[in-house]
Amino acid sequence: MIDVRLARSIKIVGLDVDGVLTDGGIYLGAVDGTPLEFKRYDIQDGLGIYLLRQAGIRVCIVTGRVSDSVKLRAAELQIDDGAQDNLARKLPAFLDILKKHDIKTHDAAFIGDDFPDMGILRNVGLPVAVNNAVPEIKKVCHLRLARSGGHGAVREFAEILLKARGEWQAVCENYVAVRAIASGEVPL
Repeated sequence: MIDVRLARSIKIVGLDVDGVLTDGGIYLGAVDGTPLEFKRYDIQDGLGIYLLRQAGIRVCIVTGRVSDSVKLRAAELQIDDGAQDNLARKLPAFLDILKKHDIKTHDAAFIGDDFPDMGILRNVGLPVAVNNAVPEIKKVCHLRLARSGGHGAVREFAEILLKARGEWQAVCENYVAVRAIASGEVPL
C-alpha cells in the first residue's frame, strides 16, 4: 500500500472538504431570510483525524468553498490550519500552510477527489484519491482508497498510513486507555 519510508516522511495531511470529508452534497436553505448551508461529516473520519494528530502528524483543510460548516468542523477537530477560497486556488493556500510549518511538499500527503485538487496532488509526496474521485484524479494518485468521501475515507487513510509507519496499534491503545481513566471527551 504505502512504502514504510514514504509513510514515515509524512508530516502533514491535507484534506479537501466537499467530496472528501463530505459526500459532496450541500444542503442550502434559508431561515427568516438568512441563508444556511449544511454538510454531512462522517464521525469515523473525525476519529481518524484525531489519531493522525496523536501520532504527531499535522492535519489541514484546503477547500474551494467558503462555509461556516467547515469552520465549525475544523474547530471541533482542533484543526488549526485551513484555507477556504471560493475561487479554488488551493495550491498557493496549501503551500502557504507548508511554509508556515517549514514542511516540504515531499513530506506532505493530500486527499482529493476532483480537478480543484489536481495542483496539490501533483506536488505532494503522497497524493491520495477517495473512491468517488474522478478518473483523472485517480490517475495521478499513489494511493486510491476503497471508501468514498464522507463515508470513512479519511479514517481508512489514517489507518493505512499509521499501520505503514508502525504506529497504529500504539495510537489506538493510547486512545482506549485514556478513555478508560479520564472523563474528558474528544470531539469526533
